[in-house]
Amino acid sequence: MNKTLNIVILGAGYAGVHAAKVLSKKYKKNDSIKITLIDKLPYHTLMTELHEVAGGRVEPESVKVDLRKVFHKSKVNIVTEEVTKIDIDGQKLITDYAEYSYDYLIIGTGSEPAFFGVPGVKENAFTLWSLKDALEIKAHIKDMFSKASKERNDKKRQAMLTFAVAGAGFTGIEMVGELVEWKKKLAKEYNVDEKEVKLMVIEAMGRILNILDEKNAIKTERYLNKKGVEILVNAPIVEVTEDTIVLKNGKKIPSNTLIWTCGVQGNSFNSNLGLSINNRGRLNANEFMQSLDKENVYVVGDCAFLEEGESKTLPQIVEAAEQTAATAAHNIIASIENKEKKAFKSNYHGFMVSVGSHYAVANLNGIKLSGFFAMLMKHMVNLYYLFGVGGFYLVIKYLTHEFFDMKDRRSFVGGHLAAKSHSIWLVFLRVYMGILWFLEGFKKFVGEQTWENAKGLRKFTVGMGDDSWFKAGNVKMPFDWLKAAGDATSGASAVADTAASASQAAEGAASAWGEPIMNMPGFFKAIMKVLIPSPEVAVWFQRMVCVAEMGIGLLLIAGLFTWLASATSAFLVVNFILSGMAEWDILWYFFGATALMAGAGRALGLDYFVMPWLQKLLSNYWIGKQKPLYIKE
Repeated sequence: MNKTLNIVILGAGYAGVHAAKVLSKKYKKNDSIKITLIDKLPYHTLMTELHEVAGGRVEPESVKVDLRKVFHKSKVNIVTEEVTKIDIDGQKLITDYAEYSYDYLIIGTGSEPAFFGVPGVKENAFTLWSLKDALEIKAHIKDMFSKASKERNDKKRQAMLTFAVAGAGFTGIEMVGELVEWKKKLAKEYNVDEKEVKLMVIEAMGRILNILDEKNAIKTERYLNKKGVEILVNAPIVEVTEDTIVLKNGKKIPSNTLIWTCGVQGNSFNSNLGLSINNRGRLNANEFMQSLDKENVYVVGDCAFLEEGESKTLPQIVEAAEQTAATAAHNIIASIENKEKKAFKSNYHGFMVSVGSHYAVANLNGIKLSGFFAMLMKHMVNLYYLFGVGGFYLVIKYLTHEFFDMKDRRSFVGGHLAAKSHSIWLVFLRVYMGILWFLEGFKKFVGEQTWENAKGLRKFTVGMGDDSWFKAGNVKMPFDWLKAAGDATSGASAVADTAASASQAAEGAASAWGEPIMNMPGFFKAIMKVLIPSPEVAVWFQRMVCVAEMGIGLLLIAGLFTWLASATSAFLVVNFILSGMAEWDILWYFFGATALMAGAGRALGLDYFVMPWLQKLLSNYWIGKQKPLYIKE
């Protein structure tokens, strides 16, 4: 292929990012294929988690995925510009700064809130469809509590403290679930009577969560009712003013806050492309996810409209976005390589709805879950998605925001993982354990009996004794197959003499170990027979143990790589126990090691200097060095 082919992806939503990942992996080593991802923002937004930001649970950074870090070391060129026009006939995208030609175009412009012509909604209600929206909701709610704390007029204060969510789909229920938890903290912070705070869900249909099975919908409704949320069904909104919500039945609800989540439509940008759209502004696609008007233009995600079968339409959910993106990417590859295209076929695995941080409902391939296990599955799905997008970098970021830095115990495991302690108090334990580990290893190096016989400081200058773990033939591990190996070769040669003395040493060692915590399990014995098949190999393992113990000790004393040293010490303890070589007092080392893993080296230790330097170095290597947006790749 001589000509360079340009594949341009417009929109860094779930669909656009997934398409870029698939194509960049396929053409990683093909310099004749150029892939460009264009979005007006430098980050991919985790839309399904926006309610957590709006509800004050997590920081804004938790839903932002830096595109340059995701596609670092890939061939995807990231362009942070707003496309003002697409010349379909001329095959180019136009921004205020440049033009981008394409041979294949993937449009993933997403969707936007639909207001259905209800007067006053656009002007007076909040939407939850971007990070900006979420931050505006968060700021407004805090402002309402602040104003209500100083308002003496009961009616005005009630309107300030009435928070209504229009729409009982996923977004609406998840939003009100966050408010249920946040209101208690806000009431205390702003000195407002929590009993005056009123939360409402207003739904035009006959029940909440219509896309979910009825059983889980009823469970969710009961949970919200128990938390004091008023749910109105069959209650269409016909007008919204600055301080009033008017329902079709004539009821007026005084409120300064309405969060509109009643539905979405195709991005209005689509209407100016010259491509066919449906009555909801979504671009019509064929079964290959191609535009009906241009074969080299593909439409994916929320902005695409496709009918499967007689009545199954493409839902605007994450799984549909990813699956349409995969189909489009596959068919572009097929077109380039003159292979057969494949038709889109949906395969949705279910739906999950979180109602605050402690409760969720889910229907996964027919398996219905609620409570703890549903919330667990939601986090597992999020982690799976993030790992696929950005690897361990995004996984660690997610765990940090959702668990380790979580405030007010707003996690389904409470605040246990987020409890912080000052590492300064661990310094004494760290140094003490370091000394113990070093002495334990040094004692084995010298030889236990030689160490005991030496007096005072002479213990450190006596040198290696005949019973040293380093000496050839001194098998200290009380394993029966090592003794048998020694007996089988006794008297044969000089090597046999060594093995015989090894077996005698093994007998003495067995009695020296005392009563073990447990006898060696069968599975572990099989592993050890493979790793340590003979007395000669056993001695080398003993030497490694000595070096490891002294090394752990020195690292802990210095506070260098403390987490790794502590984890290794805990691993050694487990191995000693499984080997039948440990008495009960060794457990102290295990529990001490786990305590030291809580950042014990960052106070009065070398980790204070080394870890930030190492994190910066590895971050630049793995996810790229930060660059100003105006510098193009």
